[in-house]
Amino acid sequence: MPGSSGVNVEPSCEALCRTLVSQNGLRQETADISQSVLYTSLMGLLLVADTEKEPLTLGSGRVGLRNIGNTCFLNAIVQCLSHTHGLRDYCLLKSYKHEKFSKEDAKLMEFAKVLSGVWDVNSDDRAVNPKQFYNIFKDAVPYFSGYQQDAQEFLRFLLDKLHTEINRRPYVRRVKEPEQKYARFLCEEAASMWKRHLERDDSRIVLFAGQLRSSLHCSVCSHYSNTFDVFCDLSLPIPKVTLKECLDLFSQEERLDKDNSPMCERCNRRTESTKRLSIQRFPQVIVILNRFTTSRWSISKSTVQVSFPLTNLDLGPYGPIDSPILYNLYAICNHSGTVNMGHYTACCLDENGWCFYNDS
Repeated sequence: MPGSSGVNVEPSCEALCRTLVSQNGLRQETADISQSVLYTSLMGLLLVADTEKEPLTLGSGRVGLRNIGNTCFLNAIVQCLSHTHGLRDYCLLKSYKHEKFSKEDAKLMEFAKVLSGVWDVNSDDRAVNPKQFYNIFKDAVPYFSGYQQDAQEFLRFLLDKLHTEINRRPYVRRVKEPEQKYARFLCEEAASMWKRHLERDDSRIVLFAGQLRSSLHCSVCSHYSNTFDVFCDLSLPIPKVTLKECLDLFSQEERLDKDNSPMCERCNRRTESTKRLSIQRFPQVIVILNRFTTSRWSISKSTVQVSFPLTNLDLGPYGPIDSPILYNLYAICNHSGTVNMGHYTACCLDENGWCFYNDS
């Protein structure tokens, strides 16, 4: 998701990018990002505000996906991605064929054929069989050859592999990045880091990428240091009952003792410090919420009900400037059952309302 730091911006993203973090921070106008998806079972919101120029003739999209053996995790995620218009239209228009620089064939874009079947205007509403796509995916990620898998992990692996195949800049050599100690302003440092990211990672999958800021404050010398990391999803703690409270806890200041604190750049030793996370750059597609938590000894699933708005979810307070950044819900991926066994389904919003997707 290019900002205004000297990176070329795709025409379809220009309107969105005008509202995002630039070298001078967020503009004061309200950013109304038109679509999002909430994975209540494990992840969260997929936000899309990107459209393709070339018109598409689409069917209803209300077509199931055949379960080919414990593949409900795949079907639920694909249905949500199928309603992510920026990615869907990119696949249906086969835009990747015109911009891919990799020498290898984009084998995983068999994914595009699945979406073509779902949105075929001549579809007779029979379930689409994703077997070929799944077989290619398992060849790329053998880890998924076993029993029922986790949908969040599937999404992460899928997006990573798709990005690798259609990356517009796959041959840029990674060099040691200069230290940012002398950056004049924090936002300039963040923009510089984002620019370097896009210089080596630039594909349609970047619409899922955002930038996190981790701010460390030394309790001894009061020195502030900041690091910026690219993220494709936010795993939120769920100890409370509203999405806002989950986000508040995620961005809450954390106290670190000497043993758990990084080195202070000024003290040149480990000191007591505080750490705070915030969103420096908002992605077009943001994945948040996590139903499954891992401890040292086990994995557990949170069954706490989390309430969330269907429209106008404002993430502005969690960014660099408290300026409204609005998202609307468009799909839900839900998990029923326990950690060891269960079933994934999806609910997606289209022009005719909400539709429930349960495999076929």
